[in-house]
Amino acid sequence: MDVVLPCLDEAEALPWVLERIPPGWRALVVDNGSTDGSAAVARSLGATVVREERRGFGAACHAGLTAATADVVCFCDCDASLDPSDLVPFVERIRAGESDLVLGRRRPQSRGAWPPHARAGNLALSRLLRRRTGLRLHDLGPLRAARREPLLALGLTDRRSGYPLQMVVRAADAGWRIAEYDVPYRPRTGTSKVTGTWRGTWRAVRDMSRVLAERGAHA
Repeated sequence: MDVVLPCLDEAEALPWVLERIPPGWRALVVDNGSTDGSAAVARSLGATVVREERRGFGAACHAGLTAATADVVCFCDCDASLDPSDLVPFVERIRAGESDLVLGRRRPQSRGAWPPHARAGNLALSRLLRRRTGLRLHDLGPLRAARREPLLALGLTDRRSGYPLQMVVRAADAGWRIAEYDVPYRPRTGTSKVTGTWRGTWRAVRDMSRVLAERGAHA
């Protein structure tokens, strides 16, 4: 299994994250322009480092997907808020043919783990997604797993904050079986580049709203 870890200045969190990669799995740390030595830290801990010069969460995720070679590819944030070992049952469900895309439903472990503005943005998007696709998902979190070739076939084009949502929307349009698993959600290490502020959160919501305007052209 390959685990794609989009990374922008996460040197402090990387040791915690990488030591929790399941045995035999490969960590693909996608350096998206870090200035804190994240790439060197990742290499020193045995991760494969992929460089993506174009800034954007989606750009980093897609670069990792393209670089992956495993049949099943996982995605996880690189800020120590999510434990990559929690991906094991996701992969088991994919390999058993029970689901095509498995998402982690974040369950905060402390009051500060999920700021109110980020939670509100996620709730708004979940409701919009339900209207658009009929999916009754509770979260659009970054912890997820699917088979590599079908993911590439979705033709994902967003390279900013809308990438995770576009993956779900196009998967739903293509008739994929999509499941959720509860996963612990911890306070992140450092400051979020996307949802650390109200402004960042609503910029992400704006990006994702554009994705929701797609009308099944890629089903």
